[in-house]
Amino acid sequence: MTSLLLLHTADAGVPPLADDARRAGFDVPGVGECANLVREALRLQPDAVLCWMPRPDDAFLQAIATLQSQQRMPLLVFTDDASAEPMQRALDAGVHAWVVQGYAARRLRPLVQLAVARAAHEGALRERVAELSERLEERKLVDQAKGILMRASRVSEQEAFTLLRSASMQGNQRVGQVSRQVIDAARLAQAINQAGQQRMLSQRLVKLYALACAGTEAAAANALVRESIARVETNLAGLQQTLSPETFGDLLEAAQAGWGAMRALLERRPETAALAELDDLAEAVLEQAEALVSALESSGLARTVGIVNMAGKQRMLSQRMAKLALLAAQPALAADVGPRLELTRHEVDGGLAALAAAPLAGSEIAQLLERGRTGWQALLQAVPRAGQAGGRTALAATSEELLDTFERLTTAYQHSIQVLMG
Repeated sequence: MTSLLLLHTADAGVPPLADDARRAGFDVPGVGECANLVREALRLQPDAVLCWMPRPDDAFLQAIATLQSQQRMPLLVFTDDASAEPMQRALDAGVHAWVVQGYAARRLRPLVQLAVARAAHEGALRERVAELSERLEERKLVDQAKGILMRASRVSEQEAFTLLRSASMQGNQRVGQVSRQVIDAARLAQAINQAGQQRMLSQRLVKLYALACAGTEAAAANALVRESIARVETNLAGLQQTLSPETFGDLLEAAQAGWGAMRALLERRPETAALAELDDLAEAVLEQAEALVSALESSGLARTVGIVNMAGKQRMLSQRMAKLALLAAQPALAADVGPRLELTRHEVDGGLAALAAAPLAGSEIAQLLERGRTGWQALLQAVPRAGQAGGRTALAATSEELLDTFERLTTAYQHSIQVLMG
C-alpha cells in the first residue's frame, strides 16, 4: 500500500484529506501542517506527499526545494493560485503535480500515481545524465592519461590505451579509474621531483658560492648561481599551483620563508666569511624541502613514486659532497665538516646500491645508473684536492656532470611506465 503524507494549511475550507486518502487505498502515516513539510517528510519517509496549499508563499516553495535537495520524493500540491509564476517556481523546486482548483476525492489516486510516475521519470533522467557525465569525465581522464604515457614513454596512442586497458583488466577496475591513478601518480611524481630539486639546489648554491669566493671558475659559478635561484623560484611557484594549500600550505610557507632568508644572503657579494652562515641557511632550506617530500611520500601512491625521491636524493648528495669538500678546505670549518663528508659518501653508496636493486628495468635507466657510478668515483677522486685550484676546478666539473646524470636518472624514473602505472 502506498503511504501518503498529508499536509495542509489552517484554512476552514480544507477537505477531509485523511478520509478521502484512506478510501482511495492509501496508507496515511501522518497528517500535519504545510509549514512542517521538511521535518515531517524526512521523519515519516512516505512514498509520496500531498499538500493542500490554496495560497503558496515563498516559504512554502523554499521548503519544497529544501526537501528535494535532501531527499527526493513525489510531491502533489492542490492550490487555488492559477498564476503562471508560482507554478513555474513550484516545478523548478521539485513539485511533480501542481493541481489548480481541481481537488476531488475520486481524482486522488490517479493524481498521486501521476506524481509518483513523474518522480520516477525524473529520477531515471537524472541517472542517465549522471551516467553520461561520468562517461564524458572518464573519456577526459583516459585522454589525459594516454597523453601522459605517450609523452613520458614515447609510445603511440594505441599502445598507451592498450596499457591502460590491460591494467584495468588486471586490477578489475574501470579504465577511467586506472587513468585517474596514472594522472595522480604523474602529478605526485612531478611534485616529489620538484620538491627534491629544492634539496639539491640548496646544496648546489653553497658549492657555487664557495667556488666564487675562491675565484675558481668565478664567472661560470655566478652564472649558475643565478640559474639555480631561478629554478628555486620556478619550483616553488609550481608547487604552490600543484599542491593543496589545505594539506601542504604550512610546509610551502615554511619553504618560502627559509628560501627568502637564503636568497637575501646570495644577493650580496660573495665573501668567505659568510660561508658558514650561508651553509646554515641552506641546511634549513634542505630540511624544509625534506619535510615536504616526506609529506608527499605519505600518500597512497608512495610505493610507486618513492623511487623518484630515491633518485632525486642522489643529485642532492652529489652537490652536498662537493659543497662539504670546499668547506673542509676552510680551516675555520674543517673540524665540523669531516664527519658530514663521510656520512654523505655512505649515503650515496647506499642509494646507488638501492637503485640498482630496485625492480625497474630499461636500458636508459641502466645506462644512467652506470654513468652515475662512474661519475661518483670521479667526484670522490677530486674531493681530497679541493684545497688546490686544480682540484676545485675538477670538483666543479665532476659535480656538475654527476648532477646532470642524476637529473636525467630522476626524470627517467618519474616517466617510467612502472612508476606511472604502479
